[in-house]
Amino acid sequence: MKVRLYLMSTELKLFSLIHSEMKLCNTDARMKQVKEFDESGIGVKGLLDSGITSIPLIFVHPPDQVPNKKSLSPHSTTDWEIPVINFCGLTNSGDRRSEIVNQIREASSTYGFFQIINHGISQTVIDDALSSVRSFHEQPIEIKNKYYGRAQDVCFMSNSDLYKSEAASWRDTLKVVVGPEPPATEKLPEVCRNELMEWAHHATILGEILMELMCEGLGVRPERLKEMRCSESKILLGQYYPYCPQPELTLGLVPHTDHSIITLLLQDQIGGLQVKYEDQWISVKPIQGVITVNVGDFFQIISNDKYKSGEHCVLANSSQKSRVSIPLFFHPAGLTNNEDDNPTSYGPLPELLSQEYPPCYRSFTLPEFWKHAQSRALCLKNLVNGFKIVE
Repeated sequence: MKVRLYLMSTELKLFSLIHSEMKLCNTDARMKQVKEFDESGIGVKGLLDSGITSIPLIFVHPPDQVPNKKSLSPHSTTDWEIPVINFCGLTNSGDRRSEIVNQIREASSTYGFFQIINHGISQTVIDDALSSVRSFHEQPIEIKNKYYGRAQDVCFMSNSDLYKSEAASWRDTLKVVVGPEPPATEKLPEVCRNELMEWAHHATILGEILMELMCEGLGVRPERLKEMRCSESKILLGQYYPYCPQPELTLGLVPHTDHSIITLLLQDQIGGLQVKYEDQWISVKPIQGVITVNVGDFFQIISNDKYKSGEHCVLANSSQKSRVSIPLFFHPAGLTNNEDDNPTSYGPLPELLSQEYPPCYRSFTLPEFWKHAQSRALCLKNLVNGFKIVE
């Protein structure tokens, strides 16, 4: 009975959302539709399942903000490709390790992105994680809806910046805060709990190795980031991009940079991830078993611009099969968001500074970092610009 009442309520809200003739020319009109969509708790998968053939107005981006679809074709080719780095032999010899460090440094200082193969994580772990995220999002809405929300450590939502962005994007998300303390087992959806925690375990180990290598590339001690607790705070997202009936009008994920130290990404074979390099968008071709790594804003700041956070976006999915990806974000860990509990300041690493290379950024605390990061919609270089020293 409760399920039927819920579905009846959802249908009424959905009817209002889809058939409203209001033009979103003012904030009040848009916010009304945003609230109706959010309170329905159905996500974009629910909209699609309702039989829509056009997307609601809140998902339509201004034409000048939707990247050129021809240049963003997942099948387009350019003169550039995201570097693929082979980790085979990483532990065997000093020469091989140095070669890998050099490759990572070059990729991190130019693209802000690279992919790794022979990383030691089994294909089974990767496939199971991706499959479990798909299984979660393709459950009946009445099962997913009990996780719907925005503030919980484990929650299902559509668009984390729904109330801040100019237009919503065509994706749903399962968010899991996996560190510093992992969530209680019973809080995780049963359909994906074991698979996601298994992936997070292996990805944490790999992330710590990557941070050591990236520190070596900067010429600082390999354990420098670990001492700063940069591998402890982690957020995992199970992203789901269903078919979009009007992909030319919207995006799966707007152009932005991550707030993180680094992000590790799994993606299936559908494609759609784009990286910006020298004012051109490059398709990141899905390769089975590959893990994609990108530099976040936090790392660009503490590296004093030696590394660059990678600008990226995701196209709205024009394939009949839904796209699934799993980013895992690494952040510095703090006890709370209270300034008194986290007096430590962050900024460019002192060992990278000199009279010749003065700091490009001012110092800040973790609470200040998060306040700034959460105060606005996803965008390019949000944190980088916020803490930049302007002469």
